[in-house]
Amino acid sequence: MFFQLKTYLPTAAMAFLIFYFGFHALTGDRGLLLAHQRREMLEEKQEELRQLRAERVDLEARARFLRNQSLSADLLEERAHALLGFADPRDYVIRIAPARG
Repeated sequence: MFFQLKTYLPTAAMAFLIFYFGFHALTGDRGLLLAHQRREMLEEKQEELRQLRAERVDLEARARFLRNQSLSADLLEERAHALLGFADPRDYVIRIAPARG
């Protein structure tokens, strides 16, 4: 009986390996069935990258105005108000309660 099974053992092992690798090619982390999900994630990350690049450009422009060579008094005053919490006596201040969330 064992001798009859011994002839089919290499074929069964090869069939198992083909099944194993085929299953993981379809359902694994980088499988064919998850390609749509990877594309969606890539689009989300690209949108996040675009937003971060736009934010970086804005921050670089603001930082450029805060350098000694091109100091903007308005921007400096705005940052001082925001960071220190001070206001000019002629300013109108409207206090808003912080959002609870």
